[in-house]
Amino acid sequence: MFVESMNWGLAWPYYLAALIGGYLAGSIPFGLLITKAAGLGDVRNIGSGNIGTTNVLRTGRKDLAAATLLGDALKGTVAVLIAWQWGPQTAVIAAFGAFLGHCYPVWLGFKGGKGVATYIGVLFGLDWRVGLLFCAAWLAVAFTTRYSSLSALVGSLTAPLALWYFGERQMAELAILLTILLWWKHRENLKRLLAGSESRIGGK
Repeated sequence: MFVESMNWGLAWPYYLAALIGGYLAGSIPFGLLITKAAGLGDVRNIGSGNIGTTNVLRTGRKDLAAATLLGDALKGTVAVLIAWQWGPQTAVIAAFGAFLGHCYPVWLGFKGGKGVATYIGVLFGLDWRVGLLFCAAWLAVAFTTRYSSLSALVGSLTAPLALWYFGERQMAELAILLTILLWWKHRENLKRLLAGSESRIGGK
């Protein structure tokens, strides 16, 4: 954690490396790569056109959806854990980079996923208890309503509250930012939820 004891002039290269490294890890489009490798073509041409787990599930391949979920989560976790070697502040920056990379990957014209799995992944890297709370909230809402988007929106609200409760103020501030971005990425889903036209889990 020696980076946190440095002044900005010495620490900024570590922060920049964490941001870039996190972004590059987050920008790996597992949903697209996995479906193409399975011979299903470009997942962006089906359903919502998204590269995330929910849209991969619309191919009818639960195994590929599970692999996408795991890959998108792990890239966030790994980025955070590597950066954590240089302190929690560096890990927070890497977490932001990973989330940004998933949502806005340069390789896909900055059109990526909605960030749910990667958000969960970085939470497990920062504080596994909060990652579990997010998952528990997601599952509770999903089983009750079968709306993946609503589950993500509700789950994301637990993260900043839990991190603040656990005394992780800097991480809580990051979670507020990630939650705002996640809600922005889900703005069309939110409109459909309010209109009663949102697709449910298992639907096309």
